[in-house]
Amino acid sequence: MNLEEIKDLIKLVSKTGIGRVEIEREGFKVIIKGGMNTQAEQPIYMQQAAPSQQILPAAAPVSMPVTPSAPTNTVEVENDSKYITIKSPMIGTFYRTAGPDKPAFVEVGTDIKKGDKLCIIEAMKTFNEIEAEISGKIIKVLVDNSNPVDYDQPLFLVDPS
Repeated sequence: MNLEEIKDLIKLVSKTGIGRVEIEREGFKVIIKGGMNTQAEQPIYMQQAAPSQQILPAAAPVSMPVTPSAPTNTVEVENDSKYITIKSPMIGTFYRTAGPDKPAFVEVGTDIKKGDKLCIIEAMKTFNEIEAEISGKIIKVLVDNSNPVDYDQPLFLVDPS
């Protein structure tokens, strides 16, 4: 793991507010503790497990300005039990479009089929297209554009009928 990968990991932890990430490879161990408190920022530490243990302070989390966006939900859902939730397969930043001037992959009311692109999740400078694993109709978009998401966080509600 090189320094750039570690810096990207620190930025990802800072951006998403994850409490702790631990990676171990071939005698090298990196532990990044992050998250923000409303009172004060918590420090992030890196630890290298090799012949000597050393704790180094890393860059403090940077607060990114968030541009408020219009609510993406235009349909009120009364009974969620009959719907299937599509969840995030990774942590990262959720994008509804392929670019700022591009249309959203899906909107509320869009009919989808298995393999359709639903969104993009950026993780460590890699843009991962998330595809539908089921067919149905998008009932609700649960995350606003450009917001951080956690692993297994609900992204969409789909009516499979």
